[in-house]
Amino acid sequence: MQSAAFSLFSPSSIPSLKLGKFGSNPRFDPIRVSSSFSDSKQPDLSASSNAVSIPSLPKRSWSLSSSSAFPLRAWTSVPSDSKADLFEVKATVAESAGEGEKSGSLAKTLVLGLLFGLWYLFNIYFNIYNKQVLKVYHYPVTVSVIQFSVGTVLVVLMWTFNLYKRPKITGAQLAAILPLAVVHILGNLFTNMSLGKVAVSFTHTIKAMEPFFSVVLSAMFLGELPTLWVVGSLLPIVGGVALASVTEASFNWAGFWSAMASNLANQSRNVLSKKVMVKKEVSYMILQRVSPVTHSVGNCVKRVVVIVSSVLFFKTPVLPINSLGTGIALAGVFLYSRVKRIKPTAKAA
Repeated sequence: MQSAAFSLFSPSSIPSLKLGKFGSNPRFDPIRVSSSFSDSKQPDLSASSNAVSIPSLPKRSWSLSSSSAFPLRAWTSVPSDSKADLFEVKATVAESAGEGEKSGSLAKTLVLGLLFGLWYLFNIYFNIYNKQVLKVYHYPVTVSVIQFSVGTVLVVLMWTFNLYKRPKITGAQLAAILPLAVVHILGNLFTNMSLGKVAVSFTHTIKAMEPFFSVVLSAMFLGELPTLWVVGSLLPIVGGVALASVTEASFNWAGFWSAMASNLANQSRNVLSKKVMVKKEVSYMILQRVSPVTHSVGNCVKRVVVIVSSVLFFKTPVLPINSLGTGIALAGVFLYSRVKRIKPTAKAA
């Protein structure tokens, strides 16, 4: 082995070595201090009178480090600038990710708000324009045929130019969809007949009774018995429609029963769709983005918007008691949309 004079000595013989105040620098790590002696500056420790010679290591530089991942400088406690920059980059990436999530959420909210706005706007325009046409052209069947014909042409054009993917429907699926199409056409036909006889606001007040028909038909054909909460929510709907009907200035039995028939047809469509179709197969632009409760509440608000806009546009005379009945019915629809989502508690075995 190589040997050299290396000594044990008393504390008094050690020259004082001041490294400064460690606590003053928050970035200081004493483990990372490195030491190096050159041949010319190495202290002669064998001069002590109490020295005892022992084997020594070769004269070379040595250092201590807590991690090889941190390159260190001699007699310094500051990590290399490259690692400090790495920490800053990581923090910047995390902040950028958070900002990206916020911007994405804002974009989704804006798109959803735009879809709801277009939904309401198109409904307002359709009902007002439909009423104007039916006031001068008293043929609701012809109007309905023209409406569905235009819709068919638009769909065919969308398929032709690949604006919307054409679904592949088998014969069995077509046979199942056909009854849904028939009741859907009847629902729109009866709505047009009602709009031709009574005010738009009254037609939509009567159509607020759709939940009542939905509960009755589901119990009859699907065996879905309503809960007490659902039955309770139907009371203000029926009561509000009855109050609005008694005080309606434009009341007409033909218009009243046409609106009721529209409710029956539309809810029959919903019941049939539950029997022959899977929910996931039927999707709409708004239903893809919100929960069913949000969509139901939005539909209730849509009816309010249509009623108010039609009253303002046509300057329909409305009595306070009539407004109260309409408000009670719509409040019942909102309550129904909420309690319908309440799941019954499972009974303990």
